Amino acid sequence: MSDLSRPRGGIRAALFVIAGTASVVPALLVANAPAIPKTHRTATERLRQVPRVVPPAELPPVEPVSFIDMTPDEARAYNEGVPFSTDPNPAARPFVFRGTAEDKARALDCLAAGVLYEAGDDAKGEQAVAQVVLNRLRHPAFPKTVCGVVFEGQERSTGCQFTFTCDGALTKWQPPEAAWTRARQIAAMALNGKVFRPVGHATHYHTDWVVPYWQASLDKVARVGSHLFFRWAGWWGTPPAFNRHQVAGEPIIEALAPFSPPHRAGTDATDEAGAALAEGAVAGGTLAPLASDPDMFLITLPTNLAPEGFAAFALTLCGERKHCTVMAWRDAATTPRAVPLAPTQLETMAFSYLRDPTTGLERTLWNCTLYPAMRGSRCMKRQTLTVIPVPAATPTPQPAATPAPGELGGVRRASASSPEGKP
Repeated sequence: MSDLSRPRGGIRAALFVIAGTASVVPALLVANAPAIPKTHRTATERLRQVPRVVPPAELPPVEPVSFIDMTPDEARAYNEGVPFSTDPNPAARPFVFRGTAEDKARALDCLAAGVLYEAGDDAKGEQAVAQVVLNRLRHPAFPKTVCGVVFEGQERSTGCQFTFTCDGALTKWQPPEAAWTRARQIAAMALNGKVFRPVGHATHYHTDWVVPYWQASLDKVARVGSHLFFRWAGWWGTPPAFNRHQVAGEPIIEALAPFSPPHRAGTDATDEAGAALAEGAVAGGTLAPLASDPDMFLITLPTNLAPEGFAAFALTLCGERKHCTVMAWRDAATTPRAVPLAPTQLETMAFSYLRDPTTGLERTLWNCTLYPAMRGSRCMKRQTLTVIPVPAATPTPQPAATPAPGELGGVRRASASSPEGKP
């Protein structure tokens, strides 16, 4: 064998080693690769399946809220890859609440709680959530009362339709007065016909850092802040599907009782008593608005009416008035006969009701010093009385001292208590 043949044999041996390594290393990597969690893989496979479009003759199922096991970053990345529907996204028809004053009071607070706890103190997000609630009410797949829609599934520890109704949020946090007032204003506008157009006929939504299982069967139609909004695919997401109407009898939601008087136990009886007493007073001519303002009442509350009945009493007094103010006291001796009110009259006021449709404002407030059970955002802000001291007798002016030589009059000299000459 020549000297040239030796290197060639070495090269051949090296090639055999490289070829063997190329086949063994991938096998070792596959054998020792980290396992993909089965639940994550199954969830992803389910999301990638072509969703079944439910035909018009079959009511689409309402799935409980259950989330796929993803980190927030994974969920955001996945949600970003889901395209928006290219089909038309028409706005919903205006919804105007039809029902008794009691039903409307309960519906208002249910909707206010829903928008505030779901969207936070954010006006656009709250309007979007309110629209979804009213869209659901009109859809055959959901309850036919506002409170029924918001609190659907509240009896379950998991699987409720709106998470705050079954995760303990209502017992952990109660809304501050300002946030609760804004939420009620937005709810009132929605119940009086205001439409939030961007979400169209959406019936579902979720934040962009989670992925619920139901997402794959719906069309993505809008984003509002960090929330993504969806409607059913096919006929069930079109305007003709939203053809149902509300029914009477908004339920009392005990979980709202701490900050919603219409949802306190016994409200039915006290509401009826308040309405009956007000009707009797109006019919008997013992209660009338101010001569200077036919939309304002200054009244003395009936002694046999519980605080929970004050709202119904005021609503009955106001009747069909668009603007109405009711201010009430417990004692006839302290009830004023005209406005403006003196500080002591403001301090002793027991209850007030205000309705102003131009701003969507409707508020009922109690003097919680007199009625401690009516706590939270329903309490009046107490008036702070400033005590002005009686001025002391003016001292007899004394002639100004003549400045010593070398001193300027009006210049304060440094002293032990003011070492730098500062006052």
